[in-house]
Amino acid sequence: MLSITDISIRIAGRLLIDHGTAQIIPGARVGLIGRNGAGKSTLFAAIRGELPTETGSITVPPRWRVGSLAQEAPNGPESLIEVVLKADLERDALLAEADTARDPHRIAEIQTRLVDIDAHSAPARAAAILSGLGFSTADQARSCSEFSGGWRMRVALAATLFAAPDLLLLDEPTNYLDLEGTLWLEDHLANYPRTVIVISHDRDLLDTSVDQILHLDRGKLVLYRGTYSSYEEQRATREMLDAKHAKRQEAERKRLQSFVDRFKAKASKARQAQSRVKMLERMKPIAALVTQDVKEIHFPAPEKILSPPIIAVDNVSVGYDPMQPVLNRVTLRIDTEDRIALLGANGNGKSTLVKLLANRLAPFSGSITRADKLSIAYFAQHQLDELNEDGSPYDHVRRLMPDAPESKVRGRTGAIGFSGKAGDTTVRSLSGGEKARLLLGLATFFGPNMIILDEPTNHLDIDSRAALAEAINEFPGAVIMVSHDRYLIEACADRLWVVAEQTVKAYDGDLDDYRSMVLSARGMRSAARDRGSDKPQRAKSEKNERPEKTGAAETEDFRSRGRNGAHQRHHCQDRRRPGAAGSVHARSETGGPARQGARRRRNRPAARRGGMAGGEFAIRRCHWLSFG
Repeated sequence: MLSITDISIRIAGRLLIDHGTAQIIPGARVGLIGRNGAGKSTLFAAIRGELPTETGSITVPPRWRVGSLAQEAPNGPESLIEVVLKADLERDALLAEADTARDPHRIAEIQTRLVDIDAHSAPARAAAILSGLGFSTADQARSCSEFSGGWRMRVALAATLFAAPDLLLLDEPTNYLDLEGTLWLEDHLANYPRTVIVISHDRDLLDTSVDQILHLDRGKLVLYRGTYSSYEEQRATREMLDAKHAKRQEAERKRLQSFVDRFKAKASKARQAQSRVKMLERMKPIAALVTQDVKEIHFPAPEKILSPPIIAVDNVSVGYDPMQPVLNRVTLRIDTEDRIALLGANGNGKSTLVKLLANRLAPFSGSITRADKLSIAYFAQHQLDELNEDGSPYDHVRRLMPDAPESKVRGRTGAIGFSGKAGDTTVRSLSGGEKARLLLGLATFFGPNMIILDEPTNHLDIDSRAALAEAINEFPGAVIMVSHDRYLIEACADRLWVVAEQTVKAYDGDLDDYRSMVLSARGMRSAARDRGSDKPQRAKSEKNERPEKTGAAETEDFRSRGRNGAHQRHHCQDRRRPGAAGSVHARSETGGPARQGARRRRNRPAARRGGMAGGEFAIRRCHWLSFG
């Protein structure tokens, strides 16, 4: 059992964890959640033994191997499959010793242990994990140094999963994955046979892959049984009961104090008054509920609604080399209020398509027609690096309003989420989520007709993602999104396009159908299951059923719930225009999940509030996974 007992951790004078306690049983799959900056990664560092605690201790069973994703991506001449195989330190050491051992008894021990750990099937297991994360058979034989940083981080993740440590710590593992890789990872973690703790802001991963939620809020740890949906219900119930208890306690306090004030001077009532004073002293106050409201995200409406279609693409070929186009024979149209999500593995051309739509790439052939005065806002994660690190949000807004009075500039700075002193904070000092909010505000500053969002959620916490979904649904223009966050897609998109095989096609199905197709195509054989399991195998359904839920509050399937704290399923109907064979022109049918020509207005889930609990420390024998 991982035992966290009464721990306190302070970083740079700031108390992040205040007497936190939690007990993680063997085999538990735990989602560690909390606002950005709450101290989740700090807790991981303490569990790994890299950070001391002021009070309390963290105890990991002495025989447990602890594994976590390396901070640096692997980079060297080894092939991807070799990098992953070397992550199993025991297998690697045994194979090396087997080549030099001469003692018959030791040779027998080595061979027996190799059989016990199923070492001979390791290449197949490693290949299955790499395939699940998006690497083809040919890719797996290529040198690691040939891949970009993001793809090499996938290799690091594959190596960590292949090693199958007894305690697996994953910090935002989906940040480097596309939707297809995320779907595979959800399934893999749901069947992981040992203990796993994952930091994530992805609702679907937390509903699919974990059976407990550990909430870190205002320095306290609280462990909830069940998935994220179950956690939301349990937390809401708990806060409601705490509020009622606090109200009753306040009424009792006033009654006792009134008695003391009335009779403390009367000798005949002195004993009763003194008794009431002692009752007041013994009364433990209930911690007040602190509401941490999420700042809204707002996209300004365009000055003029354009007539559809706002973009029409006809038989276009596009890419970066005319001899090797990324996309061929693309025919599609985008209308005024479309909500379109692009699906397809990384490298298939999603970014190329959005650059074409944003007029950042010219077609090699074919034609693309845009409506007159069409204004497009484009957000991509790499643009975070283009912000002026030494400038403030106010400075960035001032550059867009050079002649406006101070009050108007301050007002617009506050409107994008940086009011008061926050407006004068340097970009260098902002968190990743705050930078993403700033960039979203700047990109949509002048009220575009269409917004293109390329992975907008990587730095946003759960509540900020809900705020983004609400902003998208309230925006009266068109939105094109690329995201690995199923919640965002299902909450907003009414059309699904698949970018694959050098073209773009409408997908006639919902995300559950797409998930089944992806997992089937990637031959879902989890390496963690293939190697000796420490507990009974968990059953997995064909479609998207969750593992059995535990705890007092069992919830209905997350896909079919209403909008409060959940989302609706969406189905995309493909109706092709006459004479436009092969074109992407999907329209929403009456009674379906689409907006039926009007904007779906959703209530953003209430901002989450705080918790409690504590923590302990003593790691003896742990093997660390790292890459040079």
